[in-house]
Amino acid sequence: MIRNGTGWCEMRVQTTIEIFDYWNRIRGAADAPLKSQVEPSAVPHLLQSLFILEARGVGDIGFRLAGTRICDFFGRDLRGERFSSLWAHGQHADIERTAMGVMDHALPALFNATGYSTVGHQASFEIIMMPLRSPDGTCDRLLGAIAPTAAASWLEIVPLEFLALDRSRLLPEKFGKAAPADQRPINEIVAGKTIGFGQVMRRIVSQLLSAEAR
Repeated sequence: MIRNGTGWCEMRVQTTIEIFDYWNRIRGAADAPLKSQVEPSAVPHLLQSLFILEARGVGDIGFRLAGTRICDFFGRDLRGERFSSLWAHGQHADIERTAMGVMDHALPALFNATGYSTVGHQASFEIIMMPLRSPDGTCDRLLGAIAPTAAASWLEIVPLEFLALDRSRLLPEKFGKAAPADQRPINEIVAGKTIGFGQVMRRIVSQLLSAEAR
């Protein structure tokens, strides 16, 4: 786990910890770094597990780049593919709304997901998404990583069929304050309600922004 301004963040995989630390360093005092600040040579050992997403239209978030290990997990080149295509049926729209929310509000997010192979294997993954800005100031890309939480001999041999979201949370590092009182995992907040995951994500983002304004 790593320590941030709001307490312990349950980030456990070295790849996600390192890329989050790198993103924090290059952004400095800004809420998000410029995409031109990302230097692959600074994190060469992480490149195979990294991806860059771009907003291509309303509700359309696609892979601009995907590391070789991520492509191996799914048995295909992911460049140009929609990010939502990796996820279980029924989660596509919510995943894309969440990615848009990360860009709209310049707040990174951490996900835990279970990957299911084409023959029924299962593996746990940690996924991080962090906003990047264009020269005009808009956040229209995401830097991220997908990494398994434990070694599995079948990974990169038997392709994953889809990911299923288990848990997600914001990483409000820039605030340096206590987060809102309701800190249950987002999927637990959704349970028993009719609103979707993306709507919950936006609600929590709004709470964080309101707390910062006070």
